[in-house]
Amino acid sequence: MTREARTKNGFAPRNCAACGRLFEWRKKWARDWHNVRWCSDACRQRGA
Repeated sequence: MTREARTKNGFAPRNCAACGRLFEWRKKWARDWHNVRWCSDACRQRGA
């Protein structure tokens, strides 16, 4: 069972550039959210 991505701390979910999956804001991405394009390291290595 999967759940839908939701708005967290005022940041809307984004689509991953590699797989197209929606992903949510994470605290570790707080400084750089405007540059985050991928949902995981695996997708980042695969590229888009």
